[in-house]
Amino acid sequence: MDVKEKKISKDDSLKLVKLKVENAKNYILDQTKKEQIVILNEAHHYASHRTFATSLLKGLYENGYRYLGLEAIGDDSINVRKFPTTKSGFYTSEPQFGSFIKTALDLGFTLFKYEAVQGENGKDREIKQADNIYKFMQENKNGKYIIYCGYGHAYEGKDPYWEKTMAGRLSDLTKINPFTIDQTEFSEKSVTERNSPLLKIIKGKDPVVLLDENNKAFKGSQIEPFTDIKVVHPVTTYIKDRPRWMLNENRKLYEVPKSKIKSYPSLIFAYRKGEFDNNGVPADMIELQSDKDSGYLILDRGGYDIIVKDKAYNVTNRFDSSIE
Repeated sequence: MDVKEKKISKDDSLKLVKLKVENAKNYILDQTKKEQIVILNEAHHYASHRTFATSLLKGLYENGYRYLGLEAIGDDSINVRKFPTTKSGFYTSEPQFGSFIKTALDLGFTLFKYEAVQGENGKDREIKQADNIYKFMQENKNGKYIIYCGYGHAYEGKDPYWEKTMAGRLSDLTKINPFTIDQTEFSEKSVTERNSPLLKIIKGKDPVVLLDENNKAFKGSQIEPFTDIKVVHPVTTYIKDRPRWMLNENRKLYEVPKSKIKSYPSLIFAYRKGEFDNNGVPADMIELQSDKDSGYLILDRGGYDIIVKDKAYNVTNRFDSSIE
């Protein structure tokens, strides 16, 4: 099926060109100094959204945020264990989500779950999520709050299906206007032609926000429902066949020694020390079909157990590595 490339009118193009590009991380951390509740969403199939959320955590903690609510977890022991397991949730078993959780716990955040019970959907789900968050807030008041959710739960204003989303209902309960951030509208699509024209206008490797001449954040074309800002994610580029968005100042490329791989295809997992034997979530993983594949992991500083598994999922090798 032919996909028509998204076009932008000349007038709209001129308007967008006039917008000022601002580093999204820096802008968000500056804006959230004066806020009490930050609600940030993700598309569940974009691990890059979790990597960006992780990059915000240290600065948000310095800004007084102490609680992180996660729609995706169902784990009552995570604050004691201090790392996620493959049973902590469905989406949380993905390595970048696991790293998001681990980073938050290491920084000192208290994590909490707020999802509605299974079977509650639509309007009822939005109400229950907001109720659960509000109840937690009433019992935990020693800091500010980050709420991490999927898609439209972060949108404010009138919703055509839910009347109000979780974000809107939480605002009603707390009498606090949350600072809402959308990552989903301006991220790349699986088919390049479906990408927003904004992604062609925006150059660079880092997520950005767009500001008008009055330094007001660009919110996209929507009037309602809406978020306070839209993050524009760049199109993915690669280094050593791995996404560049995985790299940051604390992460390094680590080449798995080919001498450690006994057969192909093989799966390579990197687990933080002590987590593999306790059902932890890998920090990174790759699949190698042959010895010609680029065998690089992307890892934070620290010690790791590297686990190699064959096509039958049997462990064929296990060795230590340290990232300095």
